[in-house]
Amino acid sequence: MSLVNLALVFLAEVAEYNEYFVKGLACLGAGIAMVAEIGPALGEGNIGAKAVEAVGKQPEASDKIRSTLLFADALAETTGIYALIVAILLMFAV
Repeated sequence: MSLVNLALVFLAEVAEYNEYFVKGLACLGAGIAMVAEIGPALGEGNIGAKAVEAVGKQPEASDKIRSTLLFADALAETTGIYALIVAILLMFAV
């Protein structure tokens, strides 16, 4: 019997989804949602590294690079904030 079939049999047996089962799945979903925080962290680190490299090559353009860095950082952080909001909603609203 495959793993999918075993999971379906298990779900069919506990079809009366009690509150603890639902809360457990919500916590599991919140944990999975927080895995999405890895992407923004890597992106922001890469943005910062490239900004430092650019300032090292052209110090006179540091103001323009800094403003671009802040905009790109804010843009990269939005996906992390969305993941955090989804995790909070799963933890407390379900």
